[in-house]
Amino acid sequence: MKRIFALLFTVVAAFSVQANTVLTSIKPIQLITLELTKGISQPDVLLASNTSPHDYALRPSDVKRIRNADLVIWFGHDLEPFLEKILQDQANVLTISEMPQLALREYNGDHDDHHGHDHGNYDPHFWLGYAPTQQVAQAITEKLIEIDANNAQAYRDNLTAFLSQRDKQHQAIKQQLDSVKSQGYYVFHDAYGYFEQDFALNHLGHFTVSPDRKPGAKTLIKIRKSLASKQAQCVFSEPQFTPAVVESVTRGSHAKVGVLDPLGTDVEATDGGYFTLLGQLADSFETCLKP
Repeated sequence: MKRIFALLFTVVAAFSVQANTVLTSIKPIQLITLELTKGISQPDVLLASNTSPHDYALRPSDVKRIRNADLVIWFGHDLEPFLEKILQDQANVLTISEMPQLALREYNGDHDDHHGHDHGNYDPHFWLGYAPTQQVAQAITEKLIEIDANNAQAYRDNLTAFLSQRDKQHQAIKQQLDSVKSQGYYVFHDAYGYFEQDFALNHLGHFTVSPDRKPGAKTLIKIRKSLASKQAQCVFSEPQFTPAVVESVTRGSHAKVGVLDPLGTDVEATDGGYFTLLGQLADSFETCLKP
């Protein structure tokens, strides 16, 4: 009898470990992965939503979580440089930026101080774009099947459901934003290019390329002139940074101030969380851009 209980305990323990073996670098990647592991396991996330991946320093507890993970999913050097060295020796890693033929948006050459900025040459905010999100979801599914073949069909079914819901939401957001897509606006940092391209929004510019960089004087003068001439309907800040510079630039103008959250800070990591993130983004654009 003791041997039976011991065997059962071993099986339960093994299942418990298996249920926590997928580690993602940031929350948006966790939310996508969660849809693909539905009913099988719960992916974990390394960084809190209010933590910048650009200057993060790994703690001993982080290293332990990485080493214990059966699969680590991250974007790559341009977004989470602190992970590059430790993941060189990791067995199972999916580096999204190295996926072949991934439809990443290339930054334009007209950025202030473009060369050498933190994000590299390509926009890492792929999760806000329709095409790259589909590609990444498929790649994650293939990697999950590679490390857990017993649940291959479940992963495939989850992928099919995810892509179907993504398509439906894409069409719904397109209709939602159609009446406001001609309204001009400024964003705090250049993070929404995929979303803006998908829905043909009238993005006039940004305060900074990366949230870790202060806006240049020329950029602020340009934005003030645009607001004075009423070209912009709205100026968007972000909950992670809430810069006083946004308030100072909009003061005295007729432009509204909205909030965009590309990381889903207050979105719960549960079924449907990824779609909640995109829905909140669409709602913020619609609310602030309405004349």
